[in-house]
Amino acid sequence: MKPSWREQLNISRVAIKYARVTVFIAIAVAVAGIFAFSSLKYALFPEIPFPVVIVQGSAPLETTLETEKQLTNPLETSLRSLENAELFSSTYPGQTIINVAFAAGLNLDQSTTTVKNYLKQASLPPEATIEVTPFNLNESVAVTYAISSETQPVDLLASITQEQIIPSLEAVRGVRRVDLLGDSSLRDTDNNSSAANPPTLTRLNQEDILAVQVIKKAEGNTLDVAAAVEEQIANLRENLPNIRLVIAETQADYIEEASQATLEALLGAIVLAILVIFPFLGNIQATLITALAIPMSLLGTFIVMAVAGFNLETITLLGLALVIGIIVDDAIVDVENISRHIDEGMSPKQAAIKGTDEIGLTVSASTLTLATVFLPIALIGGNLGQFFKPFGMTVSAAVLISLLVARTLSPVLAMYWIKPRRRKSENKQKSFILVPIYRSILNWSLYHRKAVMTIALLSFVVGLGLIPFIPQGFVPKLDRGEFNVIYTLPNPKVPNRLKVPQTSDSDNNNPSLFQGFMDSPERFLLGRNYRVGSKLEGLILEDTNNVESAYTIAGYQGNPLKGRIYVQLKDNRSLTTSQVQEKIREKLPKLKGGSISVEDILFIETGDDSPFKIALLSNSFDSLTKTANLLKNRLESIPGLVDIKLSAGKKNAPIEHFEKQRVIYLTANLSEGIGLGDVTKEVVEIAQEMLPNDVTFDIQGASAQVQSIFKEFAIALFFAILSMMVILYLTFGRFLESFVVLLSLPLSIVGAMFALLITQSDFGMISLIGLIFLLGLLDKNAILLMDYTNQLREQGMSRHHAILKTGEIRLRPIIMTTASTILGMLPIAVGLGAGAELRQPMAVAIIGGLITSSVLSLIVVPVLYTLLEDAGEKLFFQK
Repeated sequence: MKPSWREQLNISRVAIKYARVTVFIAIAVAVAGIFAFSSLKYALFPEIPFPVVIVQGSAPLETTLETEKQLTNPLETSLRSLENAELFSSTYPGQTIINVAFAAGLNLDQSTTTVKNYLKQASLPPEATIEVTPFNLNESVAVTYAISSETQPVDLLASITQEQIIPSLEAVRGVRRVDLLGDSSLRDTDNNSSAANPPTLTRLNQEDILAVQVIKKAEGNTLDVAAAVEEQIANLRENLPNIRLVIAETQADYIEEASQATLEALLGAIVLAILVIFPFLGNIQATLITALAIPMSLLGTFIVMAVAGFNLETITLLGLALVIGIIVDDAIVDVENISRHIDEGMSPKQAAIKGTDEIGLTVSASTLTLATVFLPIALIGGNLGQFFKPFGMTVSAAVLISLLVARTLSPVLAMYWIKPRRRKSENKQKSFILVPIYRSILNWSLYHRKAVMTIALLSFVVGLGLIPFIPQGFVPKLDRGEFNVIYTLPNPKVPNRLKVPQTSDSDNNNPSLFQGFMDSPERFLLGRNYRVGSKLEGLILEDTNNVESAYTIAGYQGNPLKGRIYVQLKDNRSLTTSQVQEKIREKLPKLKGGSISVEDILFIETGDDSPFKIALLSNSFDSLTKTANLLKNRLESIPGLVDIKLSAGKKNAPIEHFEKQRVIYLTANLSEGIGLGDVTKEVVEIAQEMLPNDVTFDIQGASAQVQSIFKEFAIALFFAILSMMVILYLTFGRFLESFVVLLSLPLSIVGAMFALLITQSDFGMISLIGLIFLLGLLDKNAILLMDYTNQLREQGMSRHHAILKTGEIRLRPIIMTTASTILGMLPIAVGLGAGAELRQPMAVAIIGGLITSSVLSLIVVPVLYTLLEDAGEKLFFQK
């Protein structure tokens, strides 16, 4: 007898025929996966290449307006035709700085060459000079060490740092360079690798220090670089016993804690998934086979990640925890079907072949559609696409590999391990306690289809109605235990020649740091900055219950008027980071003519300190300044918006451009519990209402990401659904099943939205991933139901009885998948460990959505199946 098309497409037959080869390949994959896992690096998020080219121009021009006209405008005009780039410029008397920000993912060297070629077209003053510098945002600070000594004078300490410490650290693998802060520009030192740095002064916990800032290479891993540097520092401590070297600032600790917490959540998901399937299967051998599919699928995925050059980022580990239920599901369906045939008296080999023949196409189609849900996420464009590419590809790979394991290794092991159990007088499936209840509800639903569809529609409408009440943001605010205080002093008139002002001992614990600080206006401003920063640092350190340390840089970002205080909180504090920030914010004084703001440390480096940013643009500077101040005053009345600042409008401020137009940036921070998306929406409405015709606005930074994320995900969702429908049509040969799945997809909305509302979790980037996962899982369940119904009908059973019989058979595996996924998400939803705020919204959305979608889909999918098939007799669903 010629094999059916289902049998011909059954890869399990080949695996069973060559069982030893299958096991050997599995062992080889496991070994390779272990090596691949050991090669993967931990990271908080993917390293996204943001190529930025800095153009610095100078000319002997006296005023800012003159420089703007003769230097900035010609340079910007020459760059106006650049593709995939945005221009940001700041103009000072005789100098202009233009940042050319290219789209993420473009090659930095090629972008730099392109900028140089375009600049050749600029018409500049005769004595103008141009310098073009490539800048990679991934070349970031891995760790900063404070250097001090009770016995060494500061000059000798600086010399030792330059001659011994810096060369030693720059020799560490992965280090791009080491910058000296706190001294280099205050002395006449020629042989200094950091002498090109702008002048700075530094303090740690009210003590004057020098500091070395270790910049990692773009391709370097923060954890690896920080660990290697610490080893070198340990050697230096032995060789330099009179010098104290302590960490002033590092991101490595939080990255490691967040990665470990996510890895523990992944392991917890695995353990809980295994524990939940044993009571359902009631068979140790079947449970072991199903459980073995998890590490095999993950090890295969690690190989793909290693080949693709991905890291073990928090978001990727979270994705792997997400698909544990799917991995288990693929194996459960195969193993349970084989086990059922063995119990019915078949030989293990016959049962393995028969069982995989029956559900092979179903499992393959459902898993392929799930993979197509995640692949479009990896193909999202722009910065978000770069962020989600590793996640989408890794999760898709995990799903596809789990299918291969379920179709090859699982049936082979089932053939050898599963033994027939004693037959019971009643059909085993009926012993499942929920079957009679479900059968009664399903039977009633098939006779009351309009009522069922009305309930389903109302649930969808309720879910949509909850969205406005859920905080909307880009990513949740993290309780990192660290933050920055950024302060900017007003720009006074400074005489060309001046003396060092007398300072008290409390202002200057180490007077030697001011030696040579005599006749430079810039250095005078820096000294003023230093004293303000010292007082602010002292106020922050008064909170001894929460604050561990405070590290101050006067002269931050090369600006003698700007300072930054990095605040590290204690691990055993009772307050969250946001609560401490609010406490510090209330305590800090106002700087007349300047500003002080308490800033989060952003997890994605964008060059901005604040999450909210709006650009006001106009060719009329008077109108622009007036409008900016009016808008600032208006926004100060919005609850939750704090630290509102304008970038210009003050005396002696530079002229800034965005895309060749004059611009003033308005930035702000958010209080705890305030959604960035909600605030952005409100500000946009206010701006549209009050801005005059000659002033326009542009939302930027994280605020812009919030606006684009829903659009990008909508596009990805469209292609995901389209791909799902194509696969379903190819699988079933008609449109009926495709439209059943399409119309049942919204069933997960109400539970997910309700769960997000109850927990007040953000409806943003992370929770959207959870919603997309729910669509894939709902599709998978629907295919299981419809395919088996079709098989029973082909055997001569009536549609009504086939649907009821399918419900009896498929109820248990669907509930097992749902239960294992929900329990796997519980540790994540509880929100324990570093980075819990990032993981929690996805888990909450999935748990809430699964509860409602599983219940509704078990009823609505069969009802839709009958409704659309009846309609298809008159339309186009039939073959």
